[in-house]
Amino acid sequence: MARGKVQMRRIENPVHRQVTFCKRRMGLLKKAKELSVLCDADIGVIVFSPHGKIYELATNGNMEGLIERYKCNLPEAQVESTEQNIPMMQLMSREIEMLKNKEGILKAANDILQERK
Repeated sequence: MARGKVQMRRIENPVHRQVTFCKRRMGLLKKAKELSVLCDADIGVIVFSPHGKIYELATNGNMEGLIERYKCNLPEAQVESTEQNIPMMQLMSREIEMLKNKEGILKAANDILQERK
């Protein structure tokens, strides 16, 4: 029996939405691990749940190492001139720092919530 096509829109029922989030998150992380093993690729995935919980996967190391590697390799991926790369690097560095700060805040909030339970 074939499955029907799923419409890409927000699921209104919160219970169904949470179940779908859990299943798809696990599927995404599983596919990332498989890609890493099959192709010997270094992969980093960060997922923020609707409730603020962080799920991350970093193959062959840790997330900080992958972010640093990304920052070091960013200029090689761009074909533009060096003068145009510098503002892009600064922008990406700021964005990475902002994400690290948000991750720290969310982890602290999660720890507080866990203590209350």
